[in-house]
Formats: sequence, structure tokens, C-alpha cells
Amino acid sequence: MTSVSISDLTFSWPDGDPAFAGLDAVFPAGHTGLIGSNGAGKSTLLRLIAGDLVPERGSVTVAGSIGYLRQTVALDTERKIDEVLGIDGIRRALERIEAGSADVDDFDVVGQRWDIDERALAVLGRLGLGHIAARPEQLARTIGTLSGGEAVLLSLCAVLLEEPDVLLLDEPTNNLDLAARHRLYDAVAAFGGVVIVVSHDRELLDRATSIAELRDGAIRMFGGNFGEYQRIIEAEQEAARASVRDARGDVRRQSRELVEARIKLDRRKRFAKKAEDEKRVPKIISGLRKMAAQESAGKLRNNHLDKLAGAEAQLTEAQKAIRDDREIRVDMPGTQLYPGNAVIELSERALRNGPTVSLTITGPERIALIGRNGIGKTTLLTEIADAGPKVPWRMLPQRLNIFDDAGSVVENVAAQAPHASTEQIRAQLARFLFRGSDADKPAGALSGGEQLRAALAMLLLGEPAPQLLLLDEPTNNLDLPSLAHLTQALNDYRGALVVASHDLAFLREIGVTRWVELTESGLGTPPDRTPIGLTG
Repeated sequence: MTSVSISDLTFSWPDGDPAFAGLDAVFPAGHTGLIGSNGAGKSTLLRLIAGDLVPERGSVTVAGSIGYLRQTVALDTERKIDEVLGIDGIRRALERIEAGSADVDDFDVVGQRWDIDERALAVLGRLGLGHIAARPEQLARTIGTLSGGEAVLLSLCAVLLEEPDVLLLDEPTNNLDLAARHRLYDAVAAFGGVVIVVSHDRELLDRATSIAELRDGAIRMFGGNFGEYQRIIEAEQEAARASVRDARGDVRRQSRELVEARIKLDRRKRFAKKAEDEKRVPKIISGLRKMAAQESAGKLRNNHLDKLAGAEAQLTEAQKAIRDDREIRVDMPGTQLYPGNAVIELSERALRNGPTVSLTITGPERIALIGRNGIGKTTLLTEIADAGPKVPWRMLPQRLNIFDDAGSVVENVAAQAPHASTEQIRAQLARFLFRGSDADKPAGALSGGEQLRAALAMLLLGEPAPQLLLLDEPTNNLDLPSLAHLTQALNDYRGALVVASHDLAFLREIGVTRWVELTESGLGTPPDRTPIGLTG
């Protein structure tokens, strides 16, 4: 069986920042979801497995060949499709042979791949690139004629045509619409070797046969899919919280017993002092008693101190097992809408190079806006904003480019809430997990998850309080903890939502009340009132 084995893997970046120190892991045959927070080293690990990076110490052993789909697919728009697929040389050699060439080099290039066009078109067809797969001459098209999602699928086709034994995928569903995601899911499921996929797409992770969690520089393997992993972690966290409660109780008990022992010793000391002052016992006997009492008191005090130190050590150890599960808390009565509140009335609005649409929103509706890549979802959100909603609104763009990068988190929020004091802003930012010096970080220095929280704070703490939020692909590039923070914040929000997203699990969790699909014909309800794969 093909597998990937990692032994004593040690790697540091040129600036000396360590990525891994003595990492051990085995990835078995099947589909493994590699998860972890941003910055944990997931993409770095894939690059080490692929051989893009060389470890300082240790080894990566792969039984078979590797196919690697990188997170960022940067393709020259002038390159032809067959070049990206890596089959242009074979196709040129075939053309020369068909024209009568007897050059041995051409036959060596072709090898056993006489049916390379058919194979390429078959793989393209399986991944939904049927317009390319229709005719071989389509392979001569340039990449510039494809959408970003099609470019990702094309790159996956190139990897699959190599027929690798190990498939490495780094955030493969970014920029893919629902239909494209499901084609990718099917391609991964049909792959017969080892798949290691870094992803925050829970639909994809729920199709995994195992989960590998990269945390604190170590990998822990879990059998089953992401749902099974979540159940195991929650059970462990409940046990860890119980251990912390017990340890805290023991610390309080030992502290109380230490105080009681000190009170008892103080009483004995006062009694002995009084007896000595009143000369009720001979001085020599008083001295002996005093020495014995001091020795006994020292033993008793040290015994209780040792017990307290042991209890505190147990508490510290128990707390290490508790994950940082801090939650965003949003309590903003000013955002609340009632069922009769009019929010937006968009009538017969023609989208640029797209359909004509109408949309009415009333009350605290939660609308999921779905549709294929390039159909105009971002344009529709902009049209809603330009139409002049009847309530205060804010929009969260895909790129989160709403910050003054040089300004701190506090300063960025203050710009949106000019009437709030610095103390009020800091108190509210604490609810978004920006406490103390964290709120003074420059926006340009924030991580992806921190940027999301800061953007939410700017939107929700701005004046006036928004009663309509327009969110454009808000889950792109978020790690799972950041995704949980976003979900928590939106579940606490009391206004109306319009969310353009391909992340079905996320849309379910924020309590979508209406599904709207944008197609070439306009806006409509998806078949059976649910989008592709929602109930699958």
C-alpha cells in the first residue's frame, strides 16, 4: 500500500524561525484532511513532502510518484491549455509522426501515450471542463480564456494526467463554485492512492477517511472524517474542563487547609508565649517545648505547602489540555430588525454583462446568494448597496481591503465610530478577542484570522449600527478557528444578511432563511429550494 512516512523532520526558515523540529507522521492510503490554524505549517509540510523544500534533518519517504496542486495557481494567460497539461510535447511529436516523421526521438517522446488527446479530454470532461473536452483543437486555447475556477480545475487535470501515486492538494476549492467543488470532490474520491489535502472546506473534509491535526509542531492522526474528529475533540475538551474544575477545587481546598494550619500554629504559639510569660512551667521545659513546637510547625507548614504546590502543578497541567476556545460575543440591540421592517427593494436592475434582477428583503432575513463563478454575485451585492437600502448597512469585500494598514485596530474602528470614546472602543474590541496590546497592532501586521475579526469589528461597531450586512465570500482562506469566530459573530447578529458563498456548511450554520441562485436568467430559488449538494 502506498503511504507517506515522515521521520524526525526538522526545518527552519532562512531567518532561523523554526517550522518543525523532530516531526514524525505516517499518512496512509486513502484521503487525509490536514488541518490546523493559520501559520501552523500545513503548506510548508506539503512543500517538504513534494520536495520543494529540503529539511535540515530527518526524512520524507514516499512510496511512488507525487502530484502536487499548489494553493496559488499562477498561470501565464498566454500559455496554451495543452502546455499547462504538460502534453504539448507529446502532441507535437504525434503530429510529426502522423506527417510521416520516422525520428526515433519523436517515438521516444510519445512512448505508450498514443491516446494522449483522448485521455486528456476524458479527464477534462470528468472535472466539468466539457467545453474544452468537446474537441481536441480546444487544447490549443490560451489560459486567458478561462475563469479562475476553471484554471484551478485545469491545473488539477494536469496533476491527474501524470497518474501519481500520491496527491497533494493545498486549499483546492478556493475560487470554485458549488458545481466545480462537487466535481473536485468526485475526482478526489475516485483517486486510488494517498491524498493529503489542506483545506477549510468542511464538505471536502467530511469526505476524508482520516484527519491529521497539525498543532504545536506535532501531528495527531484521527480515524474517520472531520465530523468524527470534532466529536472526539469535544469529548476530550469536556473531560479536560472537568479536570480543570477538579484541579481548581483541589487548589482551593489546599489553600484553605494551609490557612487553617497557620491559624492553628499561631494559636499554639500564643498559648506557649502566654505560659512562658506567666512562668507556669520551668524555663528549660518551656524551651524544649518551644523547639519541639517549632519543629512540628515547620513540618506541618511544609506539608501543606507541598500539597498546595502539587495541586497548583496539577491545575497547570490540566489547563494545558484546554484549547483556546475563546468566543466572539456580539450583543448589539441597535442592529435588530423586526419581520415587518423594509430593508431593500431592488427592481428590474440590469447587471453589467449579466441578467436583469429584482430582489426584495424584509425583516431579519438571512439570504444565501449562490451561483457559478463569474455569474455576477459580487456585482449584485454592489447593486444592492448602490440601490440605497432603507436601513443602515455595511459591506465586507472579499479582499478585506477596508483598513488603514498603518493604523492600529483601535484607530481603524474609531474612524467608523467617531462618537465613541477610546475606552468604549477597547471594551467592545475585547468582545472580538482584541484585548490589551492586541488592539494596538497595526492593521497591516494582522494575520488572516485577525484581519477578519478586525473587519467584523469595524462593520458592527460603526455608527450607525448596521441592520444589513452584505458579505462577499467571507470564508475564503480562513482557517477553521477563524471560521468558527465568524460563525459565532453572525449567529449573534440581529439584522439582515446577504451572503455570497460557496461554503454550504457555513451557510447552514449561520441559519440561512432563503436560498437565492443567480443564473443567466436572473434570480431564482434553487431546485427543491436548496442548492446542489445541500442535502447530500
